[in-house]
Amino acid sequence: MYTDTIAAIATALSPSGIGIIRISGDDAVEVADKVFRSKSGKKLSEVKSHTIHYGFVCDEEEVIDEVMVLLMKAPNSFTKEDTVEIDCHGGVYVMNRILKTVLKNGARLSEPGEFTKRAFLNGRIDLTKAEAIMDLIQSKNEAARKNSMTHLKGDLYRKIKNLREEIIYEIAFIESALDDPEHISLDGFHERLEEKSDKIIQAIEGLLKSADNGKLIKEGIYTVIVGKPNAGKSSFLNLLLGEERAIVTDIAGTTRDTLEESVHLDGMTLNLIDTAGIRDTEDIVEQIGVNKAKESLEKADLMVYIVDSSVYLDENDMEIIKLLDASKTVVLLNKSDLDTVVTEEDIKDIFMKRFAGSEDKNASEIPDFLTISAKEEEGLEAFTNLIKEKFFNGKLTFDDEVTISSMRQKEALSSALHSMKMVKQSLMDDMPEDFYSIDLMNAYACLGEIIGEEVGEDLVNEIFSKFCMGK
Repeated sequence: MYTDTIAAIATALSPSGIGIIRISGDDAVEVADKVFRSKSGKKLSEVKSHTIHYGFVCDEEEVIDEVMVLLMKAPNSFTKEDTVEIDCHGGVYVMNRILKTVLKNGARLSEPGEFTKRAFLNGRIDLTKAEAIMDLIQSKNEAARKNSMTHLKGDLYRKIKNLREEIIYEIAFIESALDDPEHISLDGFHERLEEKSDKIIQAIEGLLKSADNGKLIKEGIYTVIVGKPNAGKSSFLNLLLGEERAIVTDIAGTTRDTLEESVHLDGMTLNLIDTAGIRDTEDIVEQIGVNKAKESLEKADLMVYIVDSSVYLDENDMEIIKLLDASKTVVLLNKSDLDTVVTEEDIKDIFMKRFAGSEDKNASEIPDFLTISAKEEEGLEAFTNLIKEKFFNGKLTFDDEVTISSMRQKEALSSALHSMKMVKQSLMDDMPEDFYSIDLMNAYACLGEIIGEEVGEDLVNEIFSKFCMGK
């Protein structure tokens, strides 16, 4: 339990209308009284909690700024400690000068995320809510915001807590039966535990299935745009961005390097990589760009293959198609405003033939197709709907869903799932009840890591170190 008092600037360090300096800890009110001069003449230690007061922040006799001060006494604050927030004018120098004065009068500078860390350690929030706060601050789109709010409302916490309660009940039953076999019978217990294990495994697997979508929602869909030179890749990028970010000319090979941008489409974030046109070339600089394009494809969540449908396919198209994963690919037949000579069937045939005679599981897969005209700005809505369908089953809503967006949570769930499957295996092998208890306890502990009931100090410090200073 912390007893010292911390302070930090809680708003961005940039010129703005309002800046906030936050103070929290046992001596927060005492520290604030040393620097705040209320217009009413009352000290903060003399007034009620959750009140706002007008006055001035002073460094000894020098007035620094005209401020409003908010007082929140323990335990009814975010940290469950006495907390004072000074709302001052949002100049960078002014905020720093007030913070310096607060530190001089008894507070210390907070560590990154220390306010939220104290809220967690003081039982104000669990670890899923703490991580949701960070995700909310860093959210890049509406889907990420909604998912963060779902966690912040406690939906994930309740799911994990319920699973742990079911597991601990079975552990307690086993231990009681082994300690007092005369009064507690294990008759029929194996069947009941098998049914309960199936239910828990199904719930954990459901959460794990959401993890891939959660990653895409949180970090964005890594989208690589490929095609031959002059196929319209840069025009399509500009269409997505709504501005001329990439140079567009009639000269093949204009894009020599990868261009990286992010775009928000109907709640989704696409991290776009516009690559150099892939073709055989003697130009050394262009060759480097082509190699970078190939490297980007290896990391792609989504591959957008743009084809100039007004020009016949050639050996360069064949080479590009060899690089594509059909399950991740959307083929855009571009330049529909011109006379077209390439059809969807032509490209499907190539995808089918490239694995002819192969036992590769992807041999029968074909990509998705759309006909567009980047020049005429046609096809953007259809592309958006296709991506939503491809990654999110056509919708992005989290009102009744819990989506895992943390790798830490995913790893803990995977470990819990493994332990529950070990319980199932022990049941099948008719092992002694002690074996069930060991694996059930492991699953219980792994789930506890998610909500913060089974975590060490090092992990807690690592999680909160990723927060900003004043949060």
